[in-house]
Parts: sequence; C-alpha cells; structure tokens
Amino acid sequence: MIIRLAEAALRTRFGIFNQILYYDGQKESIALVMGEVAGQENVLCRVHSHCIAAHLFNSIECDCREQMEQAQTLIQQAGRGVIIWLDQDGKNNGHLALLKSRALKEAGFSQAEAYQQLGFPADARTYRPAAEILHELGIQSITLLTNNAGKIAQLRSNGLQVSDILPLK
Repeated sequence: MIIRLAEAALRTRFGIFNQILYYDGQKESIALVMGEVAGQENVLCRVHSHCIAAHLFNSIECDCREQMEQAQTLIQQAGRGVIIWLDQDGKNNGHLALLKSRALKEAGFSQAEAYQQLGFPADARTYRPAAEILHELGIQSITLLTNNAGKIAQLRSNGLQVSDILPLK
C-alpha cells in the first residue's frame, strides 16, 4: 500500500511541478505532477528509475538523463503530465551491481547479460509502486513515455490503463 507523505512545488527548467513524496513500506517514490491529472485520460506519464551515474554524475554511458529531460519537455509542452521517480538504481540491483558489471559491459555484454553473469537478475525492477501512485492520483489512463515492454506489461498487470505508448529517443 502506498502512502502520501508530503508535497510541495518544485521549480524546474521545464516549469513548475507539484512534487509528491510517497512511501510503500520499503522505499520512497516521487511523483512530479504538472497540471490537472485527477480524473483525466491519456495523461502523459514517464515511470523513471533512479540512476546515480546519469543523474548525479552526468555519465554519458546511459540515456537516463536525456530520457528524463525529454519526458519533462513533452509534459511541459502538453501542460499536463506526471513523472514517477522510483528508487531502483542498477535495474533495482543497486549501484554495487552496476559497478561490478562494468568490465563485462566493456567486454561486449549487454547490461542485462552482465548482471546475470554476476548472479544478479537481468532486471529486478518493479513498477507496482508506480501503478499504485497513478491510481492514488486518480488518473484514468496514461500515454506512457517508454521503450520498455516489460514496464508496459507490469503497469497493465497492476490494473493501470495504458492507452498509448510514446517511445523516447
């Protein structure tokens, strides 16, 4: 069960979002909401996993930061949307797994293959908290900003109506 803890306005380069902090009993998640979304259909939505390398250290080895900026730009242009930020660094295997997988990635393995070679799940992320947050926000359906088929399937299996998908560059 997701619990809303606090909220406040957040000024960004892309406009003002309402930042809402949630807790599911294990981790915190953040919803960045622009405009009126309660009761709305086809709300632009990005479900985004935490990435220390890209978001804190400006790494050019992944596209996480660029995808977040693209989502914020599209939501700003639409005047309405939501971004769910999940604490799931390293595909929810943690930053240690990401660091340990570095040599395997340089040897030509995909990130998922590198994790598996090290004994970690290829992708341990869960999108249940995101679905619960979107339900709590009263959103009827979303246009999901993603390239991840697994994310789409998990959100739908958690009772969320994904009406459309917009791949990110």
